[in-house]
Amino acid sequence: MMKRKLIYLLPLLMLSSCSQPTYKTTSLPPEERAELLLKELTLEEKVSLMMDGAKPVERLGIKPYNWWNEALHGVARAGLATVFPQPIGMAASFSPEAVYGVFDAVSDEARAKNSYYASQGSYERYQGLTMWTPTVNIYRDPRWGRGIETYGEDPYLTSRMGVEVVKGLQGGNDGRYDKLHACAKHFAVHSGPEWNRHEFNAENIKPRDLYETYLPPFEALVKEGKVKEVMCAYNRFEGDPCCGSNRLLMQILRDEWGFDGIVLSDCGAIADFYNDRGHKTHPDAESASAAAVLSGTDLECGSSYKALVEAVKLGKIEEKAVDVAVKRLLTARFALGEMDEPDKVSWTKIPFSVVASAKHDSLALDIARKSMTLLMNKNDILPLKQGGLTVAVMGPNANDSVMQWGNYNGMPSHTVTILEGVRKALGADDKLIYEQGCGWVDRSLIQSAFNLCKSADGPGFSARYWNNVTREGEPVTTAQVATPFHFCTSGATVFAPGVNLTDFSATYNSVFTPEQSGEVVFEVYAYGSGRLRINGEEVKGFSNKHGGRKSTYNLRVQAGKPYNIELDFEYLRSDAQLNFDLGFRKEVDIKKSVAVVKDADVVIFVGGISPSLEGEEMGVNLPGFKKGDRTDIELPAVQREMIAALHRSGKKVIFVNCSGSPIGLEPETKECEAILQAWYPGQAGGTAVAEVLFGKYNPAGRLPVTFYRNVSQLPDFEDYDMSGRTYRYMTQEPLFPFGYGLSYTAFEYGQMVLDQNKINAGQTLELTVPVTNAGKRDGEEVVQVYLRKRDDTDGPNKTLRAFKRVNIPAGKTVNVDFELKDKELEWWDTATNTMRVCAGDYDIMVGGSSQTEDLLLYSFTIE
Repeated sequence: MMKRKLIYLLPLLMLSSCSQPTYKTTSLPPEERAELLLKELTLEEKVSLMMDGAKPVERLGIKPYNWWNEALHGVARAGLATVFPQPIGMAASFSPEAVYGVFDAVSDEARAKNSYYASQGSYERYQGLTMWTPTVNIYRDPRWGRGIETYGEDPYLTSRMGVEVVKGLQGGNDGRYDKLHACAKHFAVHSGPEWNRHEFNAENIKPRDLYETYLPPFEALVKEGKVKEVMCAYNRFEGDPCCGSNRLLMQILRDEWGFDGIVLSDCGAIADFYNDRGHKTHPDAESASAAAVLSGTDLECGSSYKALVEAVKLGKIEEKAVDVAVKRLLTARFALGEMDEPDKVSWTKIPFSVVASAKHDSLALDIARKSMTLLMNKNDILPLKQGGLTVAVMGPNANDSVMQWGNYNGMPSHTVTILEGVRKALGADDKLIYEQGCGWVDRSLIQSAFNLCKSADGPGFSARYWNNVTREGEPVTTAQVATPFHFCTSGATVFAPGVNLTDFSATYNSVFTPEQSGEVVFEVYAYGSGRLRINGEEVKGFSNKHGGRKSTYNLRVQAGKPYNIELDFEYLRSDAQLNFDLGFRKEVDIKKSVAVVKDADVVIFVGGISPSLEGEEMGVNLPGFKKGDRTDIELPAVQREMIAALHRSGKKVIFVNCSGSPIGLEPETKECEAILQAWYPGQAGGTAVAEVLFGKYNPAGRLPVTFYRNVSQLPDFEDYDMSGRTYRYMTQEPLFPFGYGLSYTAFEYGQMVLDQNKINAGQTLELTVPVTNAGKRDGEEVVQVYLRKRDDTDGPNKTLRAFKRVNIPAGKTVNVDFELKDKELEWWDTATNTMRVCAGDYDIMVGGSSQTEDLLLYSFTIE
């Protein structure tokens, strides 16, 4: 490591003795330094800097740099970190201020972790200063798996939340250096399907839909958030791959909006230009890479850009076009201080102790509370009354911490599951019964049989560890693992004494002798690589490079027959993780589970789905799911049947739904007494849920997406026309509307006051609405302002243009003020095909949800 550092420092010492300014002259602006360094580079060196894993240029003292880092809802895939709720849950808070606080904390953790890694001479993926978040695509269809990463279906809400994410992450400038760089993704008309995204063409997009729905969040992040990076999408837009779309990247992004930052490709998107399973719009890597750079894509996540050297030689692109992209990349690295000595950069002074700190834990709990969205509360059954209460907790998500982490996640120091949260909330006279009952989709559960494993050294598995990934030499230590594996190197916790935190491998051996015949499931959840062998035959391999992922293998076994089990594991990067268990699959017995909870006064059924079912281009093909997308939006059948059986038995069911997407809960509205939408609530989710259920916290979350009744209310998934989609264009009655959520108190709206009924373009419309808390407990109301142009029959029914989350004490009235400026008042102009302030008569609607009966309506005119 010392030798590597000297290699990078030697050119600095040589250059410091020169009187002429060089790219190492820190007093110069980043752009000038980039220009000076650019002149020193060969074409080959320039190209090597244009891929996410940028190579070092040792002769010039340029360190390696990996551009790929993630921070979707906390620093991701780099071990220990505070895990906040999934973005769709944070959107339900309708609190941009809280979202800013979350990402301000995330930026502190990211800087601290980067400083630590750099001090160790490590420049791996997920260790850098360029965070590829937020996702601000519009969640136009609830079947899209990656909708869980977004801030919902509304362009205005998404814009407001996305801007605060960027401001919190980027954190300003200390007078010389930027704190971090954020990235708006995926530009721009991109929201499923996942299964064909590498070849899908989003075509025939109406200009109105483009500028009114799909582009506004990106424009806001560029113009207001000053986001430093934009990631182009996998799919095509009007025939051209998004990462080669002159229309998107040059005309709109750079010319219309004035973006001068970095455009980077989604991972492998350039290869899609020419791959057989991709768009096949270009014949080879040289043509594809040249087209992408000429269209404005500066940085590739992938390796196709290696072909740029040959592309220049073939005349497909001039070197000066390459220079434009490389200068942007170098400017960003200088702006972050990544090219300079750490002690010169104030951000490196942020201590590692901020990571997963108590302060950040409290932020995770605060935003989880704010995200809780109460959808139904018959006869005010909630909050539950303690004292001699028998509570049954059931369902596949009740005791699942991994579900709560969402996707693109870090590793918290502790997760409060919903079961744990309920248990802690109960009083001394209360009783808890836990019965999982069923899984998400399968009609079977896994009952651990780890106790039937025995090695030569005792119960469980014998373990051998090497401090290399190839198992060279003798093991550095051996151990015995007597319980199901739960290994993770987060927080500098080694797998065993004497084993490295990084660059290690392990082999675990045992003999499993079943006492009964049947099907055994082997479950491996790993961040790393390895393989499972049974009786010497490899039956399952895994290599998870982007965070932990579960693998399973099913085996029919005979009672009394021994099975030799061997599990290999190798560290890949960041913090390693290995969970392992095996067990018999037992069929769900609904009648038996109902009998177990027969004495309960109330059943808290914690169901829904999981990030292992919905997400990015996954291998899931279960009933209702396809490649991470959903084909059906209803609750899986086995859960519906369990809830129905509980209802028939006379049980009062409180349904806690955990999902990142809208679920069609129409049957559950008849069979449950209350429904709480908990999203994927992060590390503190169990506490937040329990506080709502037992009345310690008054919920105020609001839906950032429409909850449809079923798929019959949805247009074709692959149709990007907004007609009939989301609350803005939907003509049918949804199950629960956008902006909807209940409280334990009641709010009443007084008469709204407009400062004027007629304004001119450029003027601000001011309005005030008095809101009274008419209940007996303090609460928060999300006051929402919608706009509609009266004579626009093709436009949205209504569209959100302002909102405030306001705390109102019991019995008090608060005057809530809004200012609607040009951006909030603009409308689609068919004459110019632009969004601008248009003359005409408008309705302005104010209330507690997008539902018409919840809104007060007033009119004004723009002259």
